[in-house]
Order: sequence, then C-alpha cells, then structure tokens
Amino acid sequence: MSAVKNYDAIIIGGGHNGLTAAAYLARAGKKVLVLERRYVLGGAAVTEEVFPGFKFSICSYVVSLLKPNIIRELMLPKFGLELLPLESTFTPLENDYLLRTTDEDQTYREISRHSPRDAETYMRFGPLMGQIGMAVRPILETIAPNAIRPSLADLGAMKKLLNHFKTLSDEQFEYLTKLMTMSSADFLDEWFEFEPLKATMSASGIIGTFMGPRSPGSAYVMLHHYMGDIDGAFRAWGFQRGGTGAVSMAIACSAKHFGADILTEAPVEKVIVKNGRAMGVVLENGDEYQADKVISGLDPKLSFLKMVDESDLPSDFVTDIKNFRIRGSSGKVNLALDGLPNFISLPGDGPHLRGAISISPSYDYLERAYDDAKYGNFSQEPYMDIIFPSVIDPGMAPPNKHVMSCFVQYAPYDIKGGWNDQKREDFGDAVVNAIARFAPNIKDIILHRQVLSPADLEATFGLTEGNIFHGELTLQQLFVLRPAAKWADYRTPIKNYYQCGSGTHPGGGITGSPGEMSAKKILRNW
Repeated sequence: MSAVKNYDAIIIGGGHNGLTAAAYLARAGKKVLVLERRYVLGGAAVTEEVFPGFKFSICSYVVSLLKPNIIRELMLPKFGLELLPLESTFTPLENDYLLRTTDEDQTYREISRHSPRDAETYMRFGPLMGQIGMAVRPILETIAPNAIRPSLADLGAMKKLLNHFKTLSDEQFEYLTKLMTMSSADFLDEWFEFEPLKATMSASGIIGTFMGPRSPGSAYVMLHHYMGDIDGAFRAWGFQRGGTGAVSMAIACSAKHFGADILTEAPVEKVIVKNGRAMGVVLENGDEYQADKVISGLDPKLSFLKMVDESDLPSDFVTDIKNFRIRGSSGKVNLALDGLPNFISLPGDGPHLRGAISISPSYDYLERAYDDAKYGNFSQEPYMDIIFPSVIDPGMAPPNKHVMSCFVQYAPYDIKGGWNDQKREDFGDAVVNAIARFAPNIKDIILHRQVLSPADLEATFGLTEGNIFHGELTLQQLFVLRPAAKWADYRTPIKNYYQCGSGTHPGGGITGSPGEMSAKKILRNW
C-alpha cells in the first residue's frame, strides 16, 4: 500500500460536473484531486473511437445548457471548446415531412404548409417560452435553500426568489404554473393543431424520463430543454467539435491549468468516515487519499448507498434516497455508415441532415412507445432523436463515411426477464427498422453498430439504472427536493461530504451547473 496523500478536496468521478467542481476549487487555490474509474474522462459526456476511424459521442450527444459564465470563468474556448450549431429539426412523416430551421421565415413557410394558424402561433410561442425560460433561470442559478430549517442565507435566497416572481407578468405566471404541472401534450394542445408539430415539440418533455407526452409533469421537462443557449443565442442546440467528450476534456484542461490533479483508472471503493465526518477515500486497490472535503459526482444512489455505510446516515435520509426515482428509460444506438440515409419524404443530402432528426410522427406513436415500456418491454416502434455528427464535423468518421447517433426511447431498465445479448440485438433491430420506415436504404449502409441498453449504461458509465439525468426531472424531485429535503444545497448529513452530480439541483444535461454551484457552496463554507 502506498503512502497516504493529502489534498484539500477529492472529487469522486471525472464526469463533466466533477471536473467543473475541480476547476472552480483549483481556481480558488485549493489542492484538488479527481478520481475517475474509467480510462477516459467525461462520464456520460465522452467521445470514444468504438470502430477504427469512427468516433462517437457514446452517451450524451448535444450541447445547449452549458452555462455561459462557466465557459467564460473556466476559459473553455482556450482549452478546445468549440460549439457548432445544429441548424434544424426534421420530422419525417409517411408522405411528407416537417422541417424547422434557424431561419424564422423558412420555418414560418414550412409550418404554413401544414397549418397557417400554427405558423402564426409558433412565432408567438417561441419568444414566450424564451421569456419563461429566462424567468426560471434565477431558480436554476440559486443554490437550493433548506426550506425546512432555513438559515439566514436561505431566507435571503427565498426572499430574492419571491421578489423575482413578483416581477413576472400575469401571463408568464399562468404559463409557468401550467408548465410545472401539465403534460406536454395538454400544454401544446392549447396552442397548436398540427399533430406532428405537437408530437415533435412534446418529445423534449419525455427525454430521459419514464413518462409519455400525456403524463402530467412532462411539460416541465420540455421547459428544461428550452433553457439552453449557445453564446447567448437562446434555445440554440449545438454539437461540440470532436464530440461531447471534447467538452469534458476542455473542462479537464482548465482544471489542470488551475492546478488540479486528475487520475483515471482509479475506482473509489469507499469514502472514509470517522465520527460523522468524511476524511478521505480508499481506492479498490487499497490506496488511501486524505482530504478536508470529499465531493461525489456520482448519482445519489451511489453516493449514499454504495460510497458510505448506511449506518453513517440518518434513517429518514436513507429512506429519501431509496425512494429517489431514478428509473432508466432510454438506450443509445450508434451506427457507423457507408453513406447517408435517404429519407423518402425529403431525398438526398441537404440542411435537414445538419440538425436533429426526430422520429415522432404523432402523440399516439409516442404513447404506444411508452406503453411498451410501461409493461416491461422495449418500444417496438421507438421515439428517436438522431444526429449525424460527421456531417457537422467530418473528423468524426473516415472520408465519405458517417456516424449516426440515435438516442432512443423507450428501453426500460427493468425489462421483463432482464437485459441479455439477445434482447440488446432485438432492441437494435427495432431501432433500425423504425428508421427504415422513413429511410429504407439505412439497412444497406450500416458498417458497424453499437447498441447500449440501460443495463450497459449502468455497467459502463456508473449511471444507476442507466438514468442519464441521475434521477428523473419530476416536480417532486426538483429544487429543494433534489435529491432530498434539507439536503439540496450540495451538503450531506456527513460533515465535509458533498455532492456535485446531476442528481442535485438543477438537474441533468451538459450544464456544468451542479459542479459550479457545489464548488461555490463549498468555498463559501470553507
């Protein structure tokens, strides 16, 4: 066993939030160590060359919610952050298509083809959702106060938020209340009539969540995805040159620049707790590292039910963590292609292949996909969010070849009979068949495919049940309740043990927010 090494702070997990926390703590002059169990940094925001010459953003695949102040304060462009915009959302239909682009006039004309009334409404809807997103932002950027036993600082934060809500117009307040409580389908039905438009927009309300578009609460998840921006362009989605792993690498380079140490292939076995206080960590190989603060970037189940003994935690807190809903509902299929798919409704190459492609022709299509999962099967005709990274960034594939990223719902973690190799292949077949319905040549151009079930996401990336958000983004698991009442401010019942993953406020996505706010809370406590 090697000699014990001392640090100011140790971060468990080299995902993008853990790296963000490390960068902020190191920037403040602390001696920081990041411990990552895999050979590569990034957690679920990772790029890997799965087949020779083909690079994939294995799990998370788009960037939108990364906070501008983090990009600025950690000097990420200097370390390789380069976001390329996704220019459109294309929804193929049986005998037609829907295309929305960054060009407002073109989008207006496109929607008008299907519904002149919806085209008019859409021009009002976007700005309103933008305003509501801006109205919610101060909540997302406030460290969640302890609502049960508030300190003076907590009371101050609550007063500030209350004053902020008083500034909302009646219309904004009404729509915000609806978005927090309604299903995305019900909310959109109040606005639009063209079914494929509503279905495609509602799909962002089910991503990473075990809900259908008609499930109450899905409207908030839709709003969560509306709050992204790239360089101040609100609601913009982008792709990082080199894949999402390059976002994690930029943050890692920033952390190293500020003096953080980072170790890969260093799986943590346990947090050392003495007299109710975290003192350091033990690795699986027996190495020990001591630190004043230990910060877990893992999800709440791993942070509290695996990294520490339950006996070190209050029983009501353990119950809260066991009840924290973290059901995996999505899978990922990554394809290496010999060319590009040819969509029947919009043949050939074009701008529609430079953005997102949504397989979401109707509410019923999405609900049927959800029904399969509800009864313990993967969706026979799944919802998909597809992008072609190699069209936007040719370096992702060999010349004239392409990579295709398919985010797929639904694939329940608790599938009947459990996941095995045969189920995984059947799931991959269902995905390819669903694409072939709109682009029949897909089957002829697949060179390789990688199929990841929620069980694979759990085994490879340490995501409990394969949940990409470290816990569902439902009303009972947000803000002061994420992951548990009294402990939503990144602290834990164990002194000097903190959390900084997506299972904390304000939730999932490549935001860096939990990492940043956790570090700022820790520095304040220091």
